Amino acid sequence: MTAVVDDELWSAVGDPIRRRMLDLLLADGSGTATTLSERLPVTRQAVTKHLGVLGRVGLVHVTPSGRERLYQVDEAQLARAVVQLASVGSAWDARLQRIRRIAETIQRSKES
Repeated sequence: MTAVVDDELWSAVGDPIRRRMLDLLLADGSGTATTLSERLPVTRQAVTKHLGVLGRVGLVHVTPSGRERLYQVDEAQLARAVVQLASVGSAWDARLQRIRRIAETIQRSKES
C-alpha cells in the first residue's frame, strides 16, 4: 500500500496557526483576516499570509466583501486532505505491524 500525499497541502496544514484558522472558518462558516486576527495570537498581516498559503493549496476560497475579503473553507479539498491523512495512517499502521512482527521474531529467537 502506498499513500499518495500532496506535499504542498500537508505543508500548509502542518502549521498550527493555519490549522486553527481552518477550525475557526469551519465553525463560523467564513471569516475575514480581521475577524481571524482578533481570535489568533498573530497579527492581521500574518493571518493574511497564512490565508494566502491556504488559498494556494485550495483549502480556502476568497470572495471580495466591501473592503475586506471573505474566506471560506473548500470542503471538497479538506475532504481530500482527510482521505490522504487516513491513507498515510493506514500505511504507517501496516509498517508498524511489520516492525512489531520482526521484533517479536527476534525476541523469540533470543529466548530459544
